[in-house]
Amino acid sequence: MTEATKNPTTLGSRGLPRHLGLGQVVLFGLAYMAPLIVLGTYGIVADTTDGTVPSAYLLALVAMLFTAASYGKMAAAYPVAGSAYTYVRKTIDSRLGFLVGWAVLLDYFFLPMVIWLIGTAYLSAQFPGVPSWLWLVAFILITTLLNVLGIKVAAKANFVLMAFQLLVIAFFIVLSVRDVVNAGHGLVSSTPFFHPGSSLSGISGGAALAAYSFLGFDAVTTLTEEVTEPRKTIPRAILLTALLGGAVFVVLAYATQLVHPGSTFDDSSSAAFEIAKAIGGNAFSSLFLAGLVVAQFASGIAAQAGASRLMFAMGRDGVLPKRFFGYLQPKLKTPTFAIVLTGAVGLIALALDVSTSTSFINFGAFTAFTFVNISVIAHWLRNRGPVVTNLLFPAIGAVVDVWLLVNLDGIALTFGLIWLGLGVLYLLYLTKLFRVAPPEMDFAEPI
Repeated sequence: MTEATKNPTTLGSRGLPRHLGLGQVVLFGLAYMAPLIVLGTYGIVADTTDGTVPSAYLLALVAMLFTAASYGKMAAAYPVAGSAYTYVRKTIDSRLGFLVGWAVLLDYFFLPMVIWLIGTAYLSAQFPGVPSWLWLVAFILITTLLNVLGIKVAAKANFVLMAFQLLVIAFFIVLSVRDVVNAGHGLVSSTPFFHPGSSLSGISGGAALAAYSFLGFDAVTTLTEEVTEPRKTIPRAILLTALLGGAVFVVLAYATQLVHPGSTFDDSSSAAFEIAKAIGGNAFSSLFLAGLVVAQFASGIAAQAGASRLMFAMGRDGVLPKRFFGYLQPKLKTPTFAIVLTGAVGLIALALDVSTSTSFINFGAFTAFTFVNISVIAHWLRNRGPVVTNLLFPAIGAVVDVWLLVNLDGIALTFGLIWLGLGVLYLLYLTKLFRVAPPEMDFAEPI
């Protein structure tokens, strides 16, 4: 590794300009997580947990913090784009790294599609006279254009969108508090966390669903080569994103559970609209809809940016076709082809529904989380260091992630294993039946 890549200030190792500071990276991660989406999935989690949604998010937060710490350590050790794919191939094995990267693609590559589809569903429900495909295409075109223009443009757009999203969240919490007080109930209660009708298994199942909302703290690692002082900035950004996002999730779920105890709704998939209308009337329910759409739009920008950076990292390695995936637009310095491809894949959503499209996303995420924790242990075996933070914590994180993985539903596990099987077949082709190693990224290449 050259001195330039050890302490880069203006350009990453392959020409990605370094524009982003800590605040922008945390904002990217929070936008990816889309804090308001907690309310979009609230009814489903409430039904699974028997009305103890805050506990599910609190358990998921604790579980994710172990993995977030591991991502931070790996990002400091290997400050380059590629995320889990890079960490595993550098600490364990290049072939295993490829398979982890392939599994991550299931998350990163298809997550923008899911985000756009959910946003389309919100708008279609509110405006049934407008063809749903029109909303979907509009999401894809605008998001793709912003990402092609560059990460600075996307970051500025994210700031505006996140500000509006946080404003809606603040209104929701204030109206919830007012409703609870007017009803003569107390604001401090243990019932939203646990009550006689709830169970540990139900809360655990809800945590597996709630973990989906945390996808985003890991995505900030894909921006490593566009961040100033990445060895310091990225680890801090990872933990801050997980903590801030988790805090918003728990507080918002707690306020909502106070307003509407239990898990009975007219329609669990639109429970948040029911609650928003109850606490704020038609005016606030309209604002709430706008907030949910904005949340999906901001999350879509971040998800597409993250997916394109991962494909760019794998493309410049030669693991994916280099001319296409490793292409960087000379003037804009963005992986244009990868961005456009992600947008094109989003059109598959025209033939899918929300429940089907979201069922397999977590397989790739939990697989990556597990192996990043294992990577920290492998790195510790070579370099040693504090046992608690380099061996015990990642071991706990790996166990939790495997537990979350095996608790996914049958559709997710089946599709995920099929996807992983396709990755093994492609790896066999790429390595000529394991006779050669997958292409290796040359970090020493001059800037």
